[in-house]
Amino acid sequence: MTKVICIGSASKDIFFPTKEGEKVPGDPKKIIFQLGGKYHINDRFESLGGCAINQAVGLSRLDLEVSAYSSLGNDEIGHWLKKEVEKENIDTQLMSIEENSPSGLSAIVVDQNSGERIIFSNQEANERLEVNVEKLKGFDFVSATDLSGDWKGELSQVFDFCEKENIKFSFNPRRINIEQDVEKVKAFAGRAEIFFVNKDEAKEIIEKLGIENTSQEEEEIFLIKELKKFGCQVALLTDGERGAWGFNGQDLIQVKAFKENAIDSTGAGDAFSSGFMAAYLKGKSLEECLKWGIANGGSVVNFYGGVEGLMREKEIEEKIIQAESKKLN
Repeated sequence: MTKVICIGSASKDIFFPTKEGEKVPGDPKKIIFQLGGKYHINDRFESLGGCAINQAVGLSRLDLEVSAYSSLGNDEIGHWLKKEVEKENIDTQLMSIEENSPSGLSAIVVDQNSGERIIFSNQEANERLEVNVEKLKGFDFVSATDLSGDWKGELSQVFDFCEKENIKFSFNPRRINIEQDVEKVKAFAGRAEIFFVNKDEAKEIIEKLGIENTSQEEEEIFLIKELKKFGCQVALLTDGERGAWGFNGQDLIQVKAFKENAIDSTGAGDAFSSGFMAAYLKGKSLEECLKWGIANGGSVVNFYGGVEGLMREKEIEEKIIQAESKKLN
């Protein structure tokens, strides 16, 4: 069985769904809450969170042997996180404890009118994550996502070691990584087997690199071709309700998203990536990998959080029969 390790953030996510936010005229991306106001919510939800953990759970449910490499605080949340992760049949031996640092915690306001969310996050323990690369020996695949703190130093060590040991790896940067050092993101992407971002992140990367669209191609096709030029084996691009694009240098494929009555978009990208990676590591075609990703991501948005709704292999196989895809080259 393929052994995978997910390196990155772990947190407890608390969700507050509400319809109370006032819309901002002319800007669908913004809602307003009044300072000093008090707003009632009918329910709240708690979930495992953090990109690495969301991915690890998704991969484990798709029958891969998975370990998590994250940093936790020596507090109630940290102990809760470890127990919940272990329930998902994930090895937690590399989830380290930081004695003087609180565990990752996110308070997430979900706009029930759109399913979109606003995240208030404290990731102090995750920012202290230090990877002992010798612990990566014996793994077949490394997923690096959502690293903070000294992310450039940690990723450099991880990728150097993976290349030395012939371990394949994927890379999914955080928005702050792109803002802090887009050239480093590009360099890391070029070394990865799989590089994936959403459309907004792709646009920001391309804009910060000063690359202009002179080909007049459809925007997604232009973006993913530019991402592939960085040097990765497979470039992936997602855009919510519009679906996902994948390019391996030969085939450029789009898979449409399923129509869902989404209640929360948190973790949809992580679900897509775990679905795609599981299929990829099982030797599926690019088209089928994209379908697995779309099915998994589409399922998660029907629930609060990034874990509930993650699918089993049989469920995905049944779902992707309905998936629509097309080759764009």
